[in-house]
Amino acid sequence: MIPFNRPCVVGGEEELIKEAVVNAKLSGNGPFDKKCTAWLEDRLDCTRAFMTPSCTAALEMAAILTEAGPGDEVIMPSYTFVSTANAFALRGAEIRFVDIEEKTLNISPKQIEQAITPRTKVIVVVHYAGVSCEMDEIMRIAEEHGLWVIEDAAQALTSTYKGKPLGTIGHLGTFSFHETKNYTCGEGGTLIVNHQPLIERAEMVQEKGTNRAQFSRGMVDKYTWRDLGSSYLLSELNSAYLFQQFKNIDQINKDRMERWNQYRDDLQEVTAIPEIEGPFIPEQIEHNAHMFYLKCRDEQERADLIGYLKENDVMAVPHYVPLHSSHAGEQFGTFIGKDNFTTRESERIVRLPLYYGITEEDVRHVVKYVQIFYQA
Repeated sequence: MIPFNRPCVVGGEEELIKEAVVNAKLSGNGPFDKKCTAWLEDRLDCTRAFMTPSCTAALEMAAILTEAGPGDEVIMPSYTFVSTANAFALRGAEIRFVDIEEKTLNISPKQIEQAITPRTKVIVVVHYAGVSCEMDEIMRIAEEHGLWVIEDAAQALTSTYKGKPLGTIGHLGTFSFHETKNYTCGEGGTLIVNHQPLIERAEMVQEKGTNRAQFSRGMVDKYTWRDLGSSYLLSELNSAYLFQQFKNIDQINKDRMERWNQYRDDLQEVTAIPEIEGPFIPEQIEHNAHMFYLKCRDEQERADLIGYLKENDVMAVPHYVPLHSSHAGEQFGTFIGKDNFTTRESERIVRLPLYYGITEEDVRHVVKYVQIFYQA
């Protein structure tokens, strides 16, 4: 069976984990944490990076930093993972779900603007499949209305928008290093702070609401509880594993991009069939080959394709069920405007196997049975 995903292992991760053990510093903010944050700040040319236990934790930090709470509204796409909404629902904010663009499956700037009210405080954009949202227009809207912009770039490390790394355009950005992501440490994430005035508070939020970071730098003689926060630190074992991936990130990206391009080229006859589509990459955007998907004609055809591929030793999978149609989504949020594309596109999409180390032969096998299914 060709799996949908295999966690990335480039070699050398074990040695760095052993080094972390020898250092006798396993909790967060250790030597490997500092190496990872320094790497991110240099690679992304960002103001400040904070390693977190997950992208979920990074989003929760962002919710605290923007002070979204009862009486506030947060605009985001319904087509996203639950963590995007949970972070703000936990603070008591009301979620306003809006429709996505048909081609990219990213949040629609037009729908954002139409959903804004005097209570709106935050816009959360999700760069689906590592493909950027229309950030110029979104930042224009946010500036006009005085709103925070948070980039949920969970899938988008090394992707860019007009040459600028995703996660560094909004006021805050978040990344995931879950085992399904391009670069991983099993579980992990990062909060990128691009708004300078938030940095000191972010340090406290990450350290359970204390000024421990200032204590560590010798700025105070003891640390105390100063703010809201939680344990938003990534362990040194995870950071050590992740740092080895960072050191080999161009190799990982090259490998994934080659297989992504192979899918695109070899499936051209399939995507030429009316109503069958592959990923759309807008101009001036560089993606990171996070995902290769097909859009089937409808939900039944998708189920048939997934079943047929499984019979032929290929694991292909659907993706998000729109949050606004879920039990919790109905409780904590409201869909604003018309659902032109969110539900329809979510029912069509099927993701094909793509991970570091998948072979040309494996991709040919997947392509072969997709072609047979469609008789292309």
